[in-house]
Amino acid sequence: MPSLPTTITGTDFDFPGQQKVYKGKVREVYYLEDQLLVMIASDRLSAFDVVMPKGIPYKGQILNQIATQMMKDTEDIVPNWLLATPDPNVAIGHRCEPFKVEMVIRGYLSGHAAREYKKGKRELCGVSMPDGMKENDRFPEPIITPATKAEMGDHDEDISKEEILQRKIVSAEDYAVLEKYTKALFQRGTELAAKRGLILVDTKYEFGKTQDGTIVLIDEIHTPDSSRYFYADGYQQRQDNNEPQKQLSKEFVRQWLISNDFQGLEGQQVPEMSDEYIQGVSDRYVELYERITGRDFEKADTSDISNRIDTNVRQWLSHR
Repeated sequence: MPSLPTTITGTDFDFPGQQKVYKGKVREVYYLEDQLLVMIASDRLSAFDVVMPKGIPYKGQILNQIATQMMKDTEDIVPNWLLATPDPNVAIGHRCEPFKVEMVIRGYLSGHAAREYKKGKRELCGVSMPDGMKENDRFPEPIITPATKAEMGDHDEDISKEEILQRKIVSAEDYAVLEKYTKALFQRGTELAAKRGLILVDTKYEFGKTQDGTIVLIDEIHTPDSSRYFYADGYQQRQDNNEPQKQLSKEFVRQWLISNDFQGLEGQQVPEMSDEYIQGVSDRYVELYERITGRDFEKADTSDISNRIDTNVRQWLSHR
């Protein structure tokens, strides 16, 4: 097969007014003067909280552009951090103090929740799950199952609302706002997905506080890295026949890793990813972009991604 397009798996920029850099599992965040953040979506792929050894072509662009559109599609119900996207892989916005929890919300018994359910657990993060459910069944009402945010290489951990408040990770007043925003965003995301023939199964939201104390949505939203989607067409038939759901999310990567004896556990080796497999993953990300946005994906120039990003960010900073 032809050689894969170039990917960006790490950055080392020195932007004007730069103060520090944070490198997460997938994103790299540059802290600038004037309370600005430059967030770069790399092409790194993370699964089971482990970064895979090879990048996925166009993945960063796809995540950034979906998140940008979804921020715009929800800014009427929840304020967000975003100011501009001067490059396909870059978002620039207000610096916030992040809450140290991820607000995970689930409409269906899938992924991590389904794995816990199969172990016989009927409670997740202090929230009860009804008896008699099959994997991928819809919950009577969406459930919020928070997780503590982890640094790179560490596993995010399930945590209950009660423990969050007891440990004063988030104040009761602020948590009430996070819950309200999480439910509103999931409802809007569900409606947007339905228009595209998709079901938003579950997702996670991250929030922060601006200097003036406003709670805003940060990071990504409704992307394949943070969300799981099913195809609506044939969903019920597949459930009735006990068949796997056709889905667009990172879960297909996790399932491939599981089938190759990798779940991020100590002593396990990441299986070799062939060029054909990487191209297939890239194609799945492009498919989700086109399904969720309703637009054709326009591939950015990847001949020199670092220089392209550096030029575009500097140009935006000089003209703001």
